[in-house]
Amino acid sequence: MTDVPEWLDRLAARAVHTPVPHGLRPPARGGRRAAVLMLFGEGPDGPDLLLIQRSSRGRRHAGQPAFPGGGVDPEDDGAVGAALREAAEETGIDPAGVKVLCTLPELFVWHSDNRVTPVIGWWHTPVAVYAAAPDEVDSVERVPIAELVDPANRIVLRTPTGHRGPAFKVRGLLVWGFTAMVLDAVLREGGLERPWDTDRVEDLPPDVLDLAARG
Repeated sequence: MTDVPEWLDRLAARAVHTPVPHGLRPPARGGRRAAVLMLFGEGPDGPDLLLIQRSSRGRRHAGQPAFPGGGVDPEDDGAVGAALREAAEETGIDPAGVKVLCTLPELFVWHSDNRVTPVIGWWHTPVAVYAAAPDEVDSVERVPIAELVDPANRIVLRTPTGHRGPAFKVRGLLVWGFTAMVLDAVLREGGLERPWDTDRVEDLPPDVLDLAARG
């Protein structure tokens, strides 16, 4: 079924107008072009989103849950082509089974010097996914939207520097940082967010902090 669900059509139409937070605004020049795929589908537990957990052996963003994606190569068809290619390489999806709905404004990840374009897609013909690039990915998870918007799974995460940002505790994953900021904004702008306790603040766990400190 290639028809895009009404809720996702509505989310995509609204998400393109998501304002870029001050801390993610790209500089006038510099940075490496990159793209990530926000792939929504209909799974066994209802509408869901594809996430990966990056390899704990990696040099950057080790062990962190993330959207599949990576750098834009010269042979890619821009951000869309890069997002689909990287997702296929990392999770085993078939790009032919994805309908691209929109791209979001470019965001800058200062830590890794990447100018990232999020690409929203509808997974109309899903396939079994797995850690197709074991050197880069530890696991792949289809996370139900109902779990992402469940107030019980939402927290504010505080880093040792005092920075605070949204986070999600789902399927044994702690989704935080850039991925959580984008996901938080898209769910809110798309009208899917449920009221949650923004006073529920937790510190970044030491093991996650140790991995994040690698690069």
